[in-house]
Amino acid sequence: MISRTRIKWIKSLEMRKYRLQENAFVAEGPKLVGELLPYSTPLYIAATKEWLDQNRHLLRAVKEVDEVSQAELERASLLRTPQSVLAVMAIPERRLNVSSLRDKLVIALDGIQDPGNLGTILRIADWFGIHEVLCSDGTADVYNPKCVQSCMGALARVKVFYCSLPEVLTQAEIPVFGTFLDGTDIYKEELSQHGIIVMGNEGNGISQPVAKLVNRRLFVPNYPKGSLTTESLNVAVATGIVCAEFRRR
Repeated sequence: MISRTRIKWIKSLEMRKYRLQENAFVAEGPKLVGELLPYSTPLYIAATKEWLDQNRHLLRAVKEVDEVSQAELERASLLRTPQSVLAVMAIPERRLNVSSLRDKLVIALDGIQDPGNLGTILRIADWFGIHEVLCSDGTADVYNPKCVQSCMGALARVKVFYCSLPEVLTQAEIPVFGTFLDGTDIYKEELSQHGIIVMGNEGNGISQPVAKLVNRRLFVPNYPKGSLTTESLNVAVATGIVCAEFRRR
């Protein structure tokens, strides 16, 4: 059984200020929680008897576990359709070591606003073996419930750092790539296996302070060339195209 106090605590974590205050976030559903369990011990779990019976061997280090009915889970959940388990996870403490980025391929997000886009980009990073994602201070919170659910467990493997992008890009001393309408065709440009790929805000693109530090300007062309098409690509879709081209080389 789950207490009213516990439900109130879980519900509060839907808001960023309480996530920061409690240093915790909510993950829901058997797939997502199953992805996170090998990497981090939950602070708390509420789950149905069926889920607990199948996963007790994974919960030996979890101090607080409640067996709940589906109705109780629905009262505590942040989702419209809860799925058998809810976990409250600690937000990991991470410090960015800029020098460690120099031999890696890294994604930098400059003001991404939609948590759904952010979550999808983390899945893309995970798929293409990109393990560090830099976020400007104006980027959506990676622990927003919508982002946590949409990233489908990528949070377990992809490290996210919030930082001053101009400061990091200045210190990194590796190629900095970005997409622009006046950039070079990505399919004709020489691409390296290390560097920072900057993706900009959904409406405004890459900000001026960051754009000044991009030394490899890329363009994803439409087909056929010169034809009338949609004005732009969704930022997550564009990230997928760019990462695929880098890894293809």
